[in-house]
Amino acid sequence: MVSAAVAGARCTRALRNVLLIKGHNVLLAERVRAANTGVTAPGHHHQQYCIQLVRNRDYEGFLSSLLLPAEFRSTVFALRAFNVELAQVQDLVSQKTIGLMRMQFWRQVIEDIYSDNTPHQPIAIELWKERNLNEKAFRNIQELEAYAENAQSSFIYLVLEVLGVKDIHADHAASHIGKAQGIVTCLRSTPYHCMRRKVYLPLDICVLHGVSQEDFIRANHGKNVRDVVFDVASQAHVHLEHARSFCGNVPSKAYPAFLQTVVLDDYLDRIRKVDFDVFHPSLQKRNTMLPFYLYIRSWRKIY
Repeated sequence: MVSAAVAGARCTRALRNVLLIKGHNVLLAERVRAANTGVTAPGHHHQQYCIQLVRNRDYEGFLSSLLLPAEFRSTVFALRAFNVELAQVQDLVSQKTIGLMRMQFWRQVIEDIYSDNTPHQPIAIELWKERNLNEKAFRNIQELEAYAENAQSSFIYLVLEVLGVKDIHADHAASHIGKAQGIVTCLRSTPYHCMRRKVYLPLDICVLHGVSQEDFIRANHGKNVRDVVFDVASQAHVHLEHARSFCGNVPSKAYPAFLQTVVLDDYLDRIRKVDFDVFHPSLQKRNTMLPFYLYIRSWRKIY
């Protein structure tokens, strides 16, 4: 039987040939190859640093960014790299004080950027060119959504700014997509956090189903645990549907900012297929068809 990886490669090659015939000469595969081989103009090592950081730590965001118009790509990579740096603070430090010091460093970086005082740091230089150390679970889904709005939706707003989109419908869609992304990220990271004896899933939903944090830490596969995951995942799905309800009014220029919906759909579909077992090994594997799905969605100009 042909493996998924081989099948994905064949589909990608087939799509590439069709698009080349139609005159589309800038393809996702070529952009991936250029990024992977470090092909950049002379003096662009800061940009390459950002690209490689995003590629290593946020591969799906890396793929989505490659599908942006060329003139906006480097700025979005810098923003994604900044997001990665902030997101990994908690994982890279062993003491909260050190984490707070690192966050203070980045606050100073932002102040320096807005003071036109370029810091000597690759991500900061790229940004110049163009809250979270909480150890507690979210008390309810609303707290998780509020965090997602601040952490994820705000990033999409920035991408819309980069694309030159100023539209209330696009902002509404961005808000819901960001909330869906924050919820999915919370689910996807649950096995990793549980290994560190940390659980961030909303407590009210856990209580509703009679599930304790220890159940998650022990990687319990029981129905009650899966019911918690189902409820959380369902909320992410609701936000995606709300985001798509604006598609008739969102300018097509904004669609590249919303390509992350492909990744969210993929995860929600895969977790549904394993009956919402958040610890299922298949969820930790990368979907080899994802580049194909991203390009198709981009080509069709839908989210």
